[in-house]
Amino acid sequence: MASITPISQSQSLFKKPQFTIVNKPKAQFLSVPTLSFSQRKARMVVVSATAAAEKSKKRYPGEAKGFVEEMRFVAMKLHTRDQAKEGEKEPEGQPVAKWEPTVEGYLKFLVDSKLVYDTLDKIMEKAAFPEYAEFRNTGLERSESLAKDLEWFKTQGYAIPEPSSPGVSYAQYLEELSEKDPQAFICHFYNIYFAHTAGGRMIGKKVAEKILNKEELEFYKWDGDLSQLLQKVREKLNRVAENWTREEKNHCLEETEKSFKFSGDILRLILS
Repeated sequence: MASITPISQSQSLFKKPQFTIVNKPKAQFLSVPTLSFSQRKARMVVVSATAAAEKSKKRYPGEAKGFVEEMRFVAMKLHTRDQAKEGEKEPEGQPVAKWEPTVEGYLKFLVDSKLVYDTLDKIMEKAAFPEYAEFRNTGLERSESLAKDLEWFKTQGYAIPEPSSPGVSYAQYLEELSEKDPQAFICHFYNIYFAHTAGGRMIGKKVAEKILNKEELEFYKWDGDLSQLLQKVREKLNRVAENWTREEKNHCLEETEKSFKFSGDILRLILS
């Protein structure tokens, strides 16, 4: 008869082997705090404010010297390289030195120019915006001088023409613009007067040499020191622009190309 081994003795046969379990080192992770929605929103606001502040610090060419210098910089870029060292525009037509002007064409130019200057005087006198009054009687006005020149041409036997399309169009545009958009209008004011004291004088001299026996017109003469007159107007322009936002200043600068187009249309009458 088979013997039966007591259970207590057989348990040793089924004991599981004893193993020593070595704990593996846990991977170390950085603990990143979870931001609530309000915290994330606050952080976005801070980042946006910082970006806006950095943008507002952006310096525009000439800004450090005042807004007039910004206008000058933009205007110079619209010249050709032979007109100004900062010029970027491709030449169109012949340079002034090779122009073949006519007295009839020059008279058209003077008549249309007078209409534009008359319009500027009226706008400043009316002063639809208070800042326009700052630019009355600056010494740069040209209407009276042009009236004298046209009278001189009459004494020389020339018939004075009526204003033509380029002058009429520009005068009308300036009147409308001055009533609703002072920043854009000031751009035209600056470019008309300041361009005439620079490139305008050079063109007048070249034309006089070719068709007027070097006669210097009143259009190219000023009472007093021209550099001082210009400086006073620069200071007034800079003061007015101090009250403008950056967006309004940029809007003014963007009008420069249109100013050049209108003035260029009148200037080309000299060759007609």
